[in-house]
Amino acid sequence: QVQLVESGGGLVQAGGSLRLSCAASGRTFSNYAMGWFRQAPGKEREFVATISRIGSSVSYTGSVKGRFTISRDNTKNTVYLQMNSLKPEDTAVYYCAAAGPKGGSYVYTRSHDYDYWGQGTQVTVSS
Repeated sequence: QVQLVESGGGLVQAGGSLRLSCAASGRTFSNYAMGWFRQAPGKEREFVATISRIGSSVSYTGSVKGRFTISRDNTKNTVYLQMNSLKPEDTAVYYCAAAGPKGGSYVYTRSHDYDYWGQGTQVTVSS
């Protein structure tokens, strides 16, 4: 099974940048599409970004497009979320997730697509 540990969260001023990392256990990391989700207090968990198994395709929610970049290094069993031009509305707990094969080739944007979740890392953007 896959264990995921997020790091890199913290407090940053609006307009600043953070890079989140998610370290995965196991030797089958490349078999999983990876995603980032976030949840703000009183809000539902929302999709942020996803990347395919070898990084050939990515997808973002509209509110972060052009500001966030998801990437992965399969030699390090690690997925990253580079967050630039941060806004107060980006404040949330950010979760890393792994999706096993589903028998098709499509972009995973639903939380239901993901099988394993990390504990989350807090990102706070001050105004």
